Amino acid sequence: MAPLPAGPGTARRGQNCEVGLEAMSDLYFHLPAERGVIAVSGEDRQSFLQGLISNDTARIAPDQAIYATLLTAQGRFLFDLFLVQEGERYLVDGAADRRADLVKRLSMYRLRAKVAIADATQDWCVALLYGRGAAAAVGLGSQPGKATAFGGGVAMVDPRLAELGVRLILPRAGAIEKLSALGAAADQTGARYHAMRVALGVPDAARDLIPEKSILLENGMDELNAIDWQKGCYMGQELTARTRYRGLVRKRLLPVRIDGPAPAAGTPLLQGDKELGEMRSTTEDGTLGLAMVRLEALAGNAQPVFSAGDAKVSPAIPAWMRLPEPDEAKA
Repeated sequence: MAPLPAGPGTARRGQNCEVGLEAMSDLYFHLPAERGVIAVSGEDRQSFLQGLISNDTARIAPDQAIYATLLTAQGRFLFDLFLVQEGERYLVDGAADRRADLVKRLSMYRLRAKVAIADATQDWCVALLYGRGAAAAVGLGSQPGKATAFGGGVAMVDPRLAELGVRLILPRAGAIEKLSALGAAADQTGARYHAMRVALGVPDAARDLIPEKSILLENGMDELNAIDWQKGCYMGQELTARTRYRGLVRKRLLPVRIDGPAPAAGTPLLQGDKELGEMRSTTEDGTLGLAMVRLEALAGNAQPVFSAGDAKVSPAIPAWMRLPEPDEAKA
């Protein structure tokens, strides 16, 4: 997909809504309670997952993590997953409150494959390390997805964007002490992390995607390295490929600046009486958010401004995002 041409309507491209990022100059860590860990072991683990998820499992290694999704047969979003090898198994970072469903769904497809799938959240936790020098603190560079052993577990540069810092899967016992030893301060609520995430325009599955409804390409999952277009078939692959090759993306999740009281998720974005999107998550201070926006609203020369409840919101397209040409985005 070609980027939108430069002009008044896209003057904010590359700014990443960077208000709020100035405070991210130090090193922080957060243990997100909404993320859990499952373990996938057995000699068929790579081929088993290869037929199910949207990325190439052949790339998973002790020094390489991937980001992927599990879809419905109709190509709708179910789970987002971070996968890395630890010993003779994969550790998988996924939604904590839906991990029993994830284990159940994967087990349905096991058939005679030599693979074991187990909830490992009691022993393992997900941690986020971000801010200045996050990757260097665990001995990594800036390449998304690069991984290394750390603290009895694994650390990986976020496979989506290096600017998001490092994700870790650590033994639950002692995880906080290991992260504190790096000189990182605790972000107890995760507010700092989510302010950074929203400013960068990266969706959080629990806040911004709707299971069994959301479409990957409307949520930037291609640019965020969740899809391998060269691999063979996987669950939901046909619709995902059709959406790409037929140019069927008509709306995209975008970061927006908010002037006024933060609109609740689901609040329509209006220009006059015309609905052109709806809100998703917002930052704790209510100045930034993510919104699903119809791409026709970005055509022309004007920077769009929408009404959302009692607030005004305007998109700010991040540098990593590739959008269709305006003519391709018309309904």
